[in-house]
Amino acid sequence: MSLPKAFVEHPATAGETYGQHCRRALRVAATLAGASMAALVHALIPALFTTRASDTIFELHDDLKRVRASQKPA
Repeated sequence: MSLPKAFVEHPATAGETYGQHCRRALRVAATLAGASMAALVHALIPALFTTRASDTIFELHDDLKRVRASQKPA
């Protein structure tokens, strides 16, 4: 696969342009990084961020399910 093709082929399968796909992937990455940091702090100090990581994961899961459902043909 050529490099330029790699930038458009997968996003197209998700019904997105490269820019849209890039923004969504970066948002997911940032969200997971925040959840990871909350889990790390919670591991050290259990009274802090008691549900933040799991809440974030559930919210992200729901969001990705909505995105996937909107991409399926009618």
